[in-house]
Amino acid sequence: MWISRALIAVLRLLIGASARWESPPDLSRQRIYFANHTSHMDTLAIIAALPPAARVNVKPVAAADYWGKNRFLSYLAQRGLNAVLIERNATAGKNVLEPIFDVVQAGHSIIFFPEGTRSAQPLPGEFKSGLYRLSEQFPDVELVPIYLENLHRSMPKGKHVPLPILCTIRIGNPLPRIDGEDKQVFLARARDAIVRLAP
Repeated sequence: MWISRALIAVLRLLIGASARWESPPDLSRQRIYFANHTSHMDTLAIIAALPPAARVNVKPVAAADYWGKNRFLSYLAQRGLNAVLIERNATAGKNVLEPIFDVVQAGHSIIFFPEGTRSAQPLPGEFKSGLYRLSEQFPDVELVPIYLENLHRSMPKGKHVPLPILCTIRIGNPLPRIDGEDKQVFLARARDAIVRLAP
């Protein structure tokens, strides 16, 4: 869509947002891209790093309490970035991951931030359980770690205008599956996969 193309062009002008792949992307595979989360530009930076053919089928996961709080942000997220909005605060008897399950079941790849919120630090904090639940629900979908370098400096939490600092999107090889892996062990291993990509 023209909105995402325009946003990507502006992003590249401001911060470069160059992609570094550990190996060539396999566009034939459905994927869950998971990354550290430090700014409102993170989603767009990852979309910009993907080959155009992969962008068509990818849906970023975004918090409804922020991106759905007014018409402009909702339009930007859902029509501009093709995002799926979720409620971060669960209500009794409701699975907050259900909208994500639906889009993955429909064949889409997704962009997911396992910390659940933005951090001011360059390395990710502790992961919440969502990524583990997704991996258990969809064992055939590849889990691909991403480290976003310098976005925490270009547009830190609380800022609304990015600084012109060169940023790099480092995309790793898919995380190997280990059958029967304990949840906390899996989450630590997934976090380590992102940390390993940091320079």
